[in-house]
Amino acid sequence: MDLKTYFEEQSGLGILSTADAQGRVNAAVYARPHVQEDGTVAFIMANRVSKQNLTANPHASFLFKEDGPGYRGTRLTLTKIGEEEETERLRQLLRRSYSAEREAAMKPRSLVFFRVDDKRPLVGTFEEN
Repeated sequence: MDLKTYFEEQSGLGILSTADAQGRVNAAVYARPHVQEDGTVAFIMANRVSKQNLTANPHASFLFKEDGPGYRGTRLTLTKIGEEEETERLRQLLRRSYSAEREAAMKPRSLVFFRVDDKRPLVGTFEEN
């Protein structure tokens, strides 16, 4: 299944992990990524620790555990490739994803784009399935 279909059909809990230039790791709860037509993924990010870490170190990991029993989900290894601040595309995604109150509380915010370097199941490897 492609990522766009997967994240449109699944609900669950996502964790984005980043590290600063010294390797200090941060993990934060994030919604499902917005999968672009070219296969890249984007997250709406406020200017907090995760986004600041990506300025110094473009590598990240996203872990997604599907709702329900067991350990179903996916892990993505990511590299930041760009970002947009306060664009119309970002505003459209915010309206689709957040209440007006939540949207207002997130300023300033960015749409941060990542290349997907690797995709693995939540537990184990593809070879084991």
